[in-house]
Amino acid sequence: MELHIIAHAHNGFSQKFGIPRQSREDSIIETRIIFTPAYRVREALRGINEYSHLWLLWGFHEAIRREGNEETSNNWSPTVRPPRLGGNKRMGVFATRSPFRPNPIGLTSVKLIRIEDTTQGLTLIVTGADLLDGTPIYDIKPYLSFSDSHPDAQNGFAENTKEYHLIVEIDETLKQLIRAQGCPWEAIQEILSQDPRPAYQNDPERVYHIDYADWAVDFIVNNATVCVKKCTKK
Repeated sequence: MELHIIAHAHNGFSQKFGIPRQSREDSIIETRIIFTPAYRVREALRGINEYSHLWLLWGFHEAIRREGNEETSNNWSPTVRPPRLGGNKRMGVFATRSPFRPNPIGLTSVKLIRIEDTTQGLTLIVTGADLLDGTPIYDIKPYLSFSDSHPDAQNGFAENTKEYHLIVEIDETLKQLIRAQGCPWEAIQEILSQDPRPAYQNDPERVYHIDYADWAVDFIVNNATVCVKKCTKK
């Protein structure tokens, strides 16, 4: 089977560290879905504005797994170590959303915010995407609440961490300064509150670093609080 890349996702996530582990309904972070030239066909999007949510089928195009001293993008593993379980407990790959799968295909539910008419054709603006900038999109389908939503579904081990979040603290003077420079602070705050660290990293003195859009952020985590140490424009 040959898959065709119909679009690419574009946002501020230039690195995997910091990307949300799951799509989020309450996210404010926008992602632009820009179609490749062959699929910039207006008729293909006729009626899509009538839906509030969409499914994206996409590829883990930068999923690299380390085997000893070598890195590979081809092998899959029947068991993986979910970060939220501390990185020590193994679960079956089909019981997780790990990128290291027999076929590196992802599925994400997003909220359609608007459609923009640009020089690159019609562009979908969505929120809730857990995608790296440049991620290839293979297909887009409408989300149907009467068939795709199952309120009584069981969430397995993911149920234990679905409400997990951290409190984000930043010096008020620094926050006002970076906002004056156009920093997307609310988006950065959302990323930090979800705790991008693997669960096995819990050193309160370790300084972590994330990049989002044109901004570099250094922070530490102490118990349930994130403290932003530095936030600068790159």
